[in-house]
Amino acid sequence: MQMTRLLDAQGLEISHEGHRTRLKWHRLRKRFADPLFSAEVMAEGFAAGASMELDLRVRADGGFVVLHDRTLEGETTGHGPIAKKSIGDLGDIRMKEGDRPLILSEDLAAMMQSTHPAALLQFDMKDDYEAIGARGIEHLAAHFREIAASVIVSAGSLDLIVAVKEKLPHLLRGIDPTDKLYNIWQANGWKAVEMELRADLRGPTEPDTIYLHWRLILDAAREGLDMIALCQDEGKRVDAWTFTLKDPEAGFSDEEWRSFQALMALKPDQVTTDEAPATERAWSRRMAD
Repeated sequence: MQMTRLLDAQGLEISHEGHRTRLKWHRLRKRFADPLFSAEVMAEGFAAGASMELDLRVRADGGFVVLHDRTLEGETTGHGPIAKKSIGDLGDIRMKEGDRPLILSEDLAAMMQSTHPAALLQFDMKDDYEAIGARGIEHLAAHFREIAASVIVSAGSLDLIVAVKEKLPHLLRGIDPTDKLYNIWQANGWKAVEMELRADLRGPTEPDTIYLHWRLILDAAREGLDMIALCQDEGKRVDAWTFTLKDPEAGFSDEEWRSFQALMALKPDQVTTDEAPATERAWSRRMAD
């Protein structure tokens, strides 16, 4: 049981009992102290072969901007709903952290022309298909059909992922049924969750990866439902999101360690975190004890 030697302490992966779990950099953060959606961190990840995630919001002109919130106020110096802004409206707006320009989808396409072959970038689409529409899908096709990097497009909206599949069949696809499954569990129990998850795995999105909240995975496992094994048996990968150490310097608290150990025992393909190198270091320290 040893850490990967490649790019040690780069926050790329953990190896455990013969299984490799990638550590995905959440919102382009290698560390929580990094600025949100950092082009510099993304470039570092592309060079190292990291798995990374960013959020995309649709603009009024059908293009996209790398932001999480529906409106500009929270993350930027701008104001108002992003869906009402065209590319020309965003040029003078800056990220609140570090006074950096916004990353537009056009910028992304240019940055992704040359990357490490192992690099994987998740486009987490924060709007539904109704908001993005055929024009947004056309924009993705125009800008990301020829990129060298591996991209996986994910969304809660199944209609959107089906539309991506039809227009860009070569891109990997992911779905996140977490909210829906939580609601089903509360209303009808774990058997109903299992049936719904199976239906999603076999459904028209034909997903490569299933994104599931790590607490949902552990809650289900305690009741005898191994959601990760269920997905992997169907040939799907599982990303457990978002496990971030409260104190990255100190490593795992005892409670965090119990949860993370239980999660790793279920062998997820990927864990989303805001503290990738610290998680890798903390795991190594605990396993050496």
